[in-house]
Amino acid sequence: MSEVSEVSPLGWETWRAFFQMRRQLDRTLEQQLQRDAGVSAADYEILLTVYDSPDRRRRAHEIGEILGWEKSRVSHQVSRMENRELVERVPCDTDARGSWIKLTAKGKRAALGAMRDHTMAIRRYFFDVLSDGDLEQLRAMSRKVLEAIDPEVCDILETDRKVTRDRKASA
Repeated sequence: MSEVSEVSPLGWETWRAFFQMRRQLDRTLEQQLQRDAGVSAADYEILLTVYDSPDRRRRAHEIGEILGWEKSRVSHQVSRMENRELVERVPCDTDARGSWIKLTAKGKRAALGAMRDHTMAIRRYFFDVLSDGDLEQLRAMSRKVLEAIDPEVCDILETDRKVTRDRKASA
């Protein structure tokens, strides 16, 4: 028996439903970002990744790890965003060969505007159709899958969440 045939019909049905839901949700949310905020999904992913970092800056390799992008994709996307003055490269004082990717004032405004509109769309298409129990189950399942794929990224994101919680608690 092949490994493919060892997946149950329920497993395949669940995978197909998840895959289709994810693709349609991604497409719908990307169209909303373009229409409402004037940024692409790739722009938004970098804006949000940098905005969510403790110092509002990230190294390019860290952005690539978090987003699962190749080094060249990050570099090209950051260059496009630099041309539109959304981000800037700032020399790294501890690594002469490296630089930080930092939001500009325009980039911060774009991130905040996109977050507001994007949050409303996420609420409409995701949170409003799921119960609290659904959300708990989905969060737990997502963490299991992410942990199996890339525990390092999970550690980076968990550290960011802790810093953000601490920042909010002290404010």
